[in-house]
Amino acid sequence: MFRMMRIASVALVALALAAPATAQRHGDQYRAYEAHQSGRVLSLREIEDRVLPHMRGSTYLGPEFDNGVYRLKFMRSGSVIWVDVDARTGAVIGRSGF
Repeated sequence: MFRMMRIASVALVALALAAPATAQRHGDQYRAYEAHQSGRVLSLREIEDRVLPHMRGSTYLGPEFDNGVYRLKFMRSGSVIWVDVDARTGAVIGRSGF
């Protein structure tokens, strides 16, 4: 019972954290789409295919895109983890919150 309540609490926190980013995400998606169409950056799918296998045990909450950097957001054990990836090369350039 306690475990289910804890899981539900973590899920609610994840939803609360993701909600304000929804409006910004639409602009991020458009910028990422334009950059990918022009050949300047890798697609989000390519970035996710490179990063997600290294984040086993984490829940993927979604991406942000700004200035040629994809910022992927994860949740693990109640902590938010950000992984910053160079959109042009696919290289991980930063990680925080672990």
